[in-house]
Amino acid sequence: MDLQDDVSNQQNSERGSQISHLALDIGGSLVKLVYFSRNNDSRRDDDNEQRSRNECLGVSDSDTCQPFLDGRLHFAKFETSKINDCLEFICSKKLHLGGFQDCTAPSSENICVKATGGGAYKFADLFKEKLGICFDKEDEMDCLVTGANFLLKTVHQEAFTYLDGQKEFVQIDHNDLYPYLLVNIGSGVSMIKVDGDGKFERVSGTNLGGGTFWGLGRLLTKCKNFDELLELSHQGNNRVIDMLVGDIYGGTEYAKIGLSATTIASSFGKAISDNKELEDYKAEDISRSLLRMISNNIGQISYLNALRFGLKRIIFAGFFIRGQAYTMDTISVAVHYWSNGEAKAMFLRHEGFLGALGAFRSYEKQSLDGLMVHKIVQKNPSSISSAGDKSCCSLNSDSKNENENSGCSVYGM
Repeated sequence: MDLQDDVSNQQNSERGSQISHLALDIGGSLVKLVYFSRNNDSRRDDDNEQRSRNECLGVSDSDTCQPFLDGRLHFAKFETSKINDCLEFICSKKLHLGGFQDCTAPSSENICVKATGGGAYKFADLFKEKLGICFDKEDEMDCLVTGANFLLKTVHQEAFTYLDGQKEFVQIDHNDLYPYLLVNIGSGVSMIKVDGDGKFERVSGTNLGGGTFWGLGRLLTKCKNFDELLELSHQGNNRVIDMLVGDIYGGTEYAKIGLSATTIASSFGKAISDNKELEDYKAEDISRSLLRMISNNIGQISYLNALRFGLKRIIFAGFFIRGQAYTMDTISVAVHYWSNGEAKAMFLRHEGFLGALGAFRSYEKQSLDGLMVHKIVQKNPSSISSAGDKSCCSLNSDSKNENENSGCSVYGM
């Protein structure tokens, strides 16, 4: 599909678009995007285009008057390998017109969109060719931290713990938010010590992340996508493949060093002695063992890095988690075990969109188009509607189901 022909026909409709401020985070496995849309009843003065443009973004020049916009923040994701689906989605909704004007560029190429992640470099020419837009690139780590801080400060009941099947929301005092360790689990894993707004350091990471789970899972089970592999793991039994302490000690624990009989001694360890081939194992058992192995590893490495810097608060994010109970419980158990219960793993309801949210917030940082988002006023939870790979996450309801919208009001100052 040649999208460039559609672009010229859409240029004249830019100012009247209900969409504003598209931002993308293009990773190695997934493309995440965020954009804002106004509700139809949002205040608008058609006789004054600039006033309308500012008010729809929640901007006011007065200390006492704060116009606001009722609208939705939309979140969507696509597999990076299917980036043409993303391009078609953006074009169909005219999202690429929700950028900003770059006065230094030729008039035919002056629409810029905020983007982050390695794909902002890799696919820049593709987006320019197909949509006629250029990327204003933002640093990936900057965006991750900005997105996390934004959610933790702005969204009610964003952070929670999950252990032994119990989910508990955590109310964090904004004055006591820092420091914390942010563990972002994407294709790989980055561990970032956050000391404040714009103050952070990537202290560690691991190459065993979501891409490892997806890649090995695809080779071993023939699953076609991440969600299929994850769903398969729910039906599996990792004890069929993993070697447990009890398998070594004749069904008993190793009490002297605190290892129960069910502790995993070696992931995939039983495959050594079993006289079986790959096809003899169930795909669901393989995927379960693989998920457990990677989650345990991430949990342990994360705690050891938190220990290095004396951090008690560890926040896990990234699309590897997907709000899945088994994944969160495995990570939490690892942190709890290695810290002797002194540290807790915390998770975010909007875990997969930190980078995209950070890029979205960068419009405000540069005061582009007058965007000054200071507060999100949460509305009633919106209804859930299926959108396939286009997932819209709610800022005001439990987002275990990704196919939601986020109803909100944005105030400006």
